[in-house]
Amino acid sequence: MKRFCTFRIGLWLASLLFIPVSLWSQEAGESPTVALEASAPNQPSAPQALILDDVVREALEKNPEAQSALHAVKALERRVPQAKALPDPMASVGWAGNPAPFSTMSGDASSYRGVTVSEQFPYPGKLKLQGAIASKEADAAQADYEAVRRRVTAEVKAAFYDYFYFDKAIQTTTRNKDLLEKLSKIAEAQYRVGKAMQQDVLRSQVEVSLLLEKLTVLEQQKATVQARINAYLLRAPESPLPPAVDVEPATIRYSLDELYAFAADNDTTVLRDQRMIDRGRLSVALAQKQYRPDFGVSYMYQQRTALPDMNGVTFSVNIPIFYRSKQRQGVAEASEDLISAEKLRDNRQNEVRFELKQQYLAAQAAERLVNLYSKGVVPQSSLALESSMASYQVGKVDFLSLIANFTTLLDYETDYYRQLADYQTAIARMESLTGTGITGTPGESPAAPNSQTVQEAR
Repeated sequence: MKRFCTFRIGLWLASLLFIPVSLWSQEAGESPTVALEASAPNQPSAPQALILDDVVREALEKNPEAQSALHAVKALERRVPQAKALPDPMASVGWAGNPAPFSTMSGDASSYRGVTVSEQFPYPGKLKLQGAIASKEADAAQADYEAVRRRVTAEVKAAFYDYFYFDKAIQTTTRNKDLLEKLSKIAEAQYRVGKAMQQDVLRSQVEVSLLLEKLTVLEQQKATVQARINAYLLRAPESPLPPAVDVEPATIRYSLDELYAFAADNDTTVLRDQRMIDRGRLSVALAQKQYRPDFGVSYMYQQRTALPDMNGVTFSVNIPIFYRSKQRQGVAEASEDLISAEKLRDNRQNEVRFELKQQYLAAQAAERLVNLYSKGVVPQSSLALESSMASYQVGKVDFLSLIANFTTLLDYETDYYRQLADYQTAIARMESLTGTGITGTPGESPAAPNSQTVQEAR
């Protein structure tokens, strides 16, 4: 639609160029056909396009933060069997009698050399609870890993949509600058023959300069976004990127209440907080078991010179007599940690609903503006420009009004792409919060949240 509008505007400009043929050839020193051919941009072969899915996949494969979180999960999983294992047994050797190592005193019945082996056995259930606590910590780290993956995905998508916008804005601005330069030459040619005022020429030149300024800013912003995408891909900031593929507005297929339900079940921070609540409950149970004593068993063998060898077995148990300052305080500490984890989860549930509502409203506003620009504002601005062009040819509209309509159409065209990028970015952030693909045809089954990312990454 926009290209067709520009094509019609170009035809109108071409017609104006051919109307004062003799004036143009005398004053400008070249024919209109030559001028149009000289100003026509080259048509290089279409470069390879930048595809969003490929960028996201490569970013997740190479992102150091995601790899760090993955190895943190693996490290915590290695802690589970350690937590469930018995304490290491103790072995000791000794002698009595002579100071020389392992020597005995002949004739002394109490002189000996021997070895002792001992093992501690925690009260039944303590080791199992310790292993369960370590397992919950690993589950919480897995939620952190998934959070990193979702955040990186959302940030890469946002950068991609910004790159798409700046690419389209530069193309649109460049195309309109070329048309405006032609319009400026027409105004200059008409001024030379007394059919236009000098201010028309000056205003057109100012507008061309403003578009050059806008192009400079857009190119700088595009280079910044390009460097950001290259950073996610672990490439040099100056690495070239092909143009982004065209983006079509997606359709959100769920209501806000359904998105709330998805976020409550799949938000990574809520999942992590829930794992920490489970850990807190296990910690309370373990702290309560600390009131129960642990047991010890030891075996002793003594070799004596004057008497037969001796074997001995010892059973030991610790007595928690300081329970007021130790075990009782340990239970209170674990209980406070549990309450803290529950409050964190409740707070995150409130936050995620707000963030989801914020992104949902942003998406709705951007979607309405996209439809407004594509179906109303841009076509209407195009018609207004065409009308002012026709009126300008017969002298019913001044050149300044024509320029104003021209720049208005340009602004609305670039605003369309800006709102489209913002709309897609808001969707990407909602998908990060819900852990679910939320676009597509209504009635389709939602994409299952990625709950096995750690196993798949291995």
